[in-house]
Amino acid sequence: MSTEPAAPTQPQETDAGHADPISAAVAANEAYVSALGHQRLATEPAKRLAIVTCMDSRLDIFGALGLELGQAHIIRNAGGLATDDVLRSLILSQRKLGTERIMLIHHSRCGLEGLDEDDLRAAITAETGVESKVVFGAFADPAESVRATAKRLNHEPALRHLELRGFVFDVDSGELREVKLDEA
Repeated sequence: MSTEPAAPTQPQETDAGHADPISAAVAANEAYVSALGHQRLATEPAKRLAIVTCMDSRLDIFGALGLELGQAHIIRNAGGLATDDVLRSLILSQRKLGTERIMLIHHSRCGLEGLDEDDLRAAITAETGVESKVVFGAFADPAESVRATAKRLNHEPALRHLELRGFVFDVDSGELREVKLDEA
């Protein structure tokens, strides 16, 4: 087995003539490592903050909130919804890694907003021949979705946060608008 360092990865061309995005990401990581140098951050987030948000690529959570590496847990999924996996992640974040506050951030023009789940499941079934039973979490209003997510978190006995606040992020302006959460 060779101990020689691997040659820098060059982005591969795809059929469409564009750089393969995974190879481009690996190449960018090599530059990132060179520029960053070695750092040893604590496992526990310094601000004791957990943020639940959408996977949408238009959300630069670190930049929009003035965060640095090591300051907050960012838990992402489609819609920023309180799925079982988000609950699992938050419970671990609080009970093992010391977070005390939760920030919910949903956003404008989300792909789940107005999604017809029946149509999507029917299309998947037609393509695969297997009936899809996936619940995608479609919603009509981002602010109401934030409230529903907060309600589920507030009813989870294993969570013990000091503060829970919700927001809608405007993907066009970058503005964060707070949502008044129900007391229940």
